[in-house]
Amino acid sequence: MKNHIVFIIMDSCRLDTFNAAKTPNIDRIGEVEKRYTYASWTAPSHYAFTMGMMPHTNPTHVFASEVYKEEFVLWTDRTGCKDIAFRDFLPELSLPKVLAKLGYRTVARVSMPVLNQFTLISKHFDDYKLMENHNDFAGMVEEMTFPENQPHYYFLNLGETHYPYMLTDEDLPVISGVHGVFKALGGEKKKNTAKSDDFFDQKLMKRLHNQQIHCVEYIDGLIGNLFEQAPANTCFIVTSDHGELFGEDGFFGHGPVMHEKCFEVPYVEGFVK
Repeated sequence: MKNHIVFIIMDSCRLDTFNAAKTPNIDRIGEVEKRYTYASWTAPSHYAFTMGMMPHTNPTHVFASEVYKEEFVLWTDRTGCKDIAFRDFLPELSLPKVLAKLGYRTVARVSMPVLNQFTLISKHFDDYKLMENHNDFAGMVEEMTFPENQPHYYFLNLGETHYPYMLTDEDLPVISGVHGVFKALGGEKKKNTAKSDDFFDQKLMKRLHNQQIHCVEYIDGLIGNLFEQAPANTCFIVTSDHGELFGEDGFFGHGPVMHEKCFEVPYVEGFVK
């Protein structure tokens, strides 16, 4: 019997945020690892995920090709199907397509508009939806099922750990990602748009970082609810697409930023113990 797979991506969650949070449910999956994402912002990072590539361990004295091969081989353990080979990913380099050929139903639920259903990232999924609410992991969990007659692959992008970290304060400015920037160029303007002249002070940076920690703990609680639904043969992967800067070296956020905190992410994988 093939394993169900639940792939949870906490958008913008940096490593030390995760380590500071209390995560008794995620701890049941396995030990957290420090890994590095292939990109510093959402869209390209998620594209790598749909290729079947997880955040890497940054090994030295090895050829990159060996790292890639080892990563693809791991999908045999995740699925429980021993006859997966790299050639199965060619020519599209699409994990959802490979899984569909194995009989999986592939389902994606995303929170970030830059990942909407009209983008190339949605290609080859059976069911792909941008959630109406930026912070609706709870809604995703309610929709999930684990039928015995068909393995499911769930690809979940969570917005709770992304700015503004579930805060609704009126004084927090709107900070647009690429999707929002394109909308603004098209004439759509938002009130209270952030300006670099009003860059956050360190007190607010600390508050936002602490709030991201609370968001991880909120997500962990919902993952506990998910465990009650998922059968024993469910592989869980919990990670982040990139990190976040909270004032280090003058940076805030992520994207066009070259900083270690933007690339190091938490990674947990395993079956619930």
